[in-house]
Amino acid sequence: MNRRTVLRTATALGAAGIATGIPAHTAAAAQPAGAAAASTSGRRSPLRVQVVLFQGVEELDLAAPYEVLAASDHFTDRDVDVCYVALDGPRTITAAFGTRLRVDHRWAPEKADLLIVPGGGYARREDPGVWAEIRRGALPRALAAARRPGLTTAALCTGVMLLSAAGVTRGRPCTTHHRAQADLVEQGGVLKKARVVDDGDLVTAGGVTSGLDLALWLVRRELGVDAALGLESMLEYEARGTVWTS
Repeated sequence: MNRRTVLRTATALGAAGIATGIPAHTAAAAQPAGAAAASTSGRRSPLRVQVVLFQGVEELDLAAPYEVLAASDHFTDRDVDVCYVALDGPRTITAAFGTRLRVDHRWAPEKADLLIVPGGGYARREDPGVWAEIRRGALPRALAAARRPGLTTAALCTGVMLLSAAGVTRGRPCTTHHRAQADLVEQGGVLKKARVVDDGDLVTAGGVTSGLDLALWLVRRELGVDAALGLESMLEYEARGTVWTS
């Protein structure tokens, strides 16, 4: 177990104590027995999450869903596997504000339960980002082809416009960053004035910080209310805004 995992586990145990009123040391003492019980009771298959990266992606867009979902398996007996993927395979991505990230996993939506698409760069059409990916066409085509029973596609901020370019949002309830909403409607999306819009296998969210709310909603939906509440305590963040559901 690496240092990051140890620290995150300790934080999660403390949050579990806060959420339940049990002191952190008591929660920690109880954890091994619970883990043993889970291991012998036949766990469900892991929840497999892929976060899609591309040149010019927004840092907070990609980090918030990853952090929330990666931490979620401390609050459920179901394993949660989260990774970054890039359409062109393992590579280094430069995000909107210059952060360089190494993507180690290839594009494989057939192996995902949740596919999350961040945004970035929509206001700067000449730079890397959503507009460049729309012009290139490869990522929207891949997103359109990825759709299948059992896969939930989620997007936040202007990542929703990549789904729009793929035809995924046409005729569907959805939302995006407020500055892109007119474009979304023009391209056939059915705009809902909500922070998160859940239309079954398509879940969308508004501007940059809504990535936290999107991820917390997905945790609530896939892993249960207790997992979402535990995460809120750990993150010191309360889910905000309206969730529209079909």
